[in-house]
Amino acid sequence: MISPHPHTIALFGTVFAILLVASAIGYVLQRRAPADRPNAVVENLNARIKAWWVMVVAIAIAFAFGKLGVILLFAFASFAALREFLTLTQTRRGDHWALLVSFFVVLPVQYWLLWIEWYGLYAIFIPVYGFLILPITAVVRGDTTRFLERVAEVQWGLMICVFCISHVPALLDLDIPGFAGRQLLLIAFLVFVVQSSDVLQYVWGKLLGRHKIAPALSPSKTVEGFVGGVATATALGAALYWITPFTPLQAAAIALIINLMGFLGGLVMSAIKRDRGVKDWGRMIEGHGGMLDRLDSVVFAAPIFFHITRYWWTV
Repeated sequence: MISPHPHTIALFGTVFAILLVASAIGYVLQRRAPADRPNAVVENLNARIKAWWVMVVAIAIAFAFGKLGVILLFAFASFAALREFLTLTQTRRGDHWALLVSFFVVLPVQYWLLWIEWYGLYAIFIPVYGFLILPITAVVRGDTTRFLERVAEVQWGLMICVFCISHVPALLDLDIPGFAGRQLLLIAFLVFVVQSSDVLQYVWGKLLGRHKIAPALSPSKTVEGFVGGVATATALGAALYWITPFTPLQAAAIALIINLMGFLGGLVMSAIKRDRGVKDWGRMIEGHGGMLDRLDSVVFAAPIFFHITRYWWTV
């Protein structure tokens, strides 16, 4: 284990305190609900709080083990997410080799490249080499039935579940002047801001929501929830500037960008679920879906956050 930076301790102490208060509120609300008529909103809120507990504890443990812990955590997240994604695809026997290569070659190589900090290769390994290797691996089996569809689905799975998610631990590789040894806080900023936007959109939507923003994709999302949640999470990002190399204004601008990307990413992932006729990606998190249900917004926000930070703040 490594000794955490004081800012990391302060951040996680604050988050744990907030979760304790939220858990207490959820418990009181649940106790007040009639036993024979459970409140769906309260149950959903408590499920979200439980998911946050799991997420925060997992991140805290990973942070305690430093770079190795973080890479292993997100490699596991990528594996679980890729499994959920490909479970909903139309794979055939002819795809078995391509699936084996995806899970046991492409995924571990991507995270090994992160470990050795080879940016020039991990930035293109999946979009270039993975993109070309997968159809070659599939075509040698000679199964041409829905070939384009099958290959594209596996390629999409790798891009979403491995390439995009891997940009979270990739933040550890950034060499930012005056910020050495604190790159873990960039991960905390990204995850907490984007995930809080999801929760706050839900809360604002329940309080003030009147107008559906995308009823065909996500019936629970409203214009009022979107505006209130993104605005509040952007303010939270500005308030967390002290754990980043950004000024308060820069932190707010970046938080706004990743919150918008997170929202749009959630819509894209919802569209895929609707296309497949399912409500959740999986059942990994009790009462609250699978790994992709928790990471859908982070998936789209992480690469943007990584490249903005790398372009403007690294040497």
